[in-house]
Amino acid sequence: MSHFSLFEKTSTFSGVYVMFMTNRLQMLYFVLIMPVYLVQPYMIGVILVAGILSQLNLIILSKVFSRDGANGTQLLGRRLVYVYAAIGLPFLFVKLSAFILGFVELVHLYIFPSMQRDWIALVIFLIGYYLASQGIEKTIRFVVIAFFCTVWMSLLFVPFLFFKYSDLHDLYPIIPTNGYRQVWKGLFYVWSSLSGPEYLVCLIPWFSSQQKKLKALSLANALSVIEYVLLFTASLLFFGSNYLKGKPYPVINMIRYLQSPALERIDIILICVHMVHYVFACSLFLLLFYGAVRIVTGNIHKSTTRIGFSASCAVVFGLIVAVNHLFWGESVFSNRWLSLQIIMGAATLLILPTLILATAKRTTKGRDFE
Repeated sequence: MSHFSLFEKTSTFSGVYVMFMTNRLQMLYFVLIMPVYLVQPYMIGVILVAGILSQLNLIILSKVFSRDGANGTQLLGRRLVYVYAAIGLPFLFVKLSAFILGFVELVHLYIFPSMQRDWIALVIFLIGYYLASQGIEKTIRFVVIAFFCTVWMSLLFVPFLFFKYSDLHDLYPIIPTNGYRQVWKGLFYVWSSLSGPEYLVCLIPWFSSQQKKLKALSLANALSVIEYVLLFTASLLFFGSNYLKGKPYPVINMIRYLQSPALERIDIILICVHMVHYVFACSLFLLLFYGAVRIVTGNIHKSTTRIGFSASCAVVFGLIVAVNHLFWGESVFSNRWLSLQIIMGAATLLILPTLILATAKRTTKGRDFE
């Protein structure tokens, strides 16, 4: 039987990989529907505020990276690692299922409207499964491909900032005039959309301990905020806040207006290229999910097996299909599963880095968690 080791560590990765992974995890499915949740021009300021708050949280996360300890057991203690893994399983699944089903809905709506969504999900899932089966190190390296295949797409929206029918008044008011309830809702949504980097604590053993991670995390967060502001501002200038409310995928609809003498249906091409991004995220979360299952079941010190990993992925896919039929709404405006992910994403980004750092410090001071 061939050697099958998913979590083997043969090398460490520099802060560049931390930056790439942080940025791509912050730019998953929710950025595509973000304008319909914000709508009002003053939400540009809300995005900036959320970015600053996210940066404060990433500072805490960087302190977790700087803690001594080669793995989670040394950092937190065996019992707490088990607790975090058990609690983390549903959070991992909700995030994984949300961005996969969200992307599947895009493919179904714009490319294969007559194809059942379960089959589209299966194709994406199998590609993610194949990449994950190559191990955590190859998955981390794949983020370089995912980053350079997709990060440039935001530049396509720059022309919309100078759209001939746009009006500067579309960016007014810059201060809310009808109360602050929408401001808080928008801040909560953007905060949740910037979640994802907190899961990198699971990959601490694979990142170089010689380099400080704060610079990498800060650059990634700044790039994410710039992309969010660019996409939202372009959406406002193109649609206007009144018309923006009824567009479930304004970012994709804007791309459909781009014309090229050599290419038609640029939106289809970009969605297909964008799948590279989702394949990376799918493979990463499948590995994290399987690792959490191994911890909970007490098999962390045993060798990984192809059968065990395949069984774990089969269960995940079965649950995703169930969510698709039972909970996934027909519209982003009434999707209960998306709402659940928004709440859970905001909670993990707010709580997880601080909680892990606090418990790690207590362990260092001699508290026995064994």
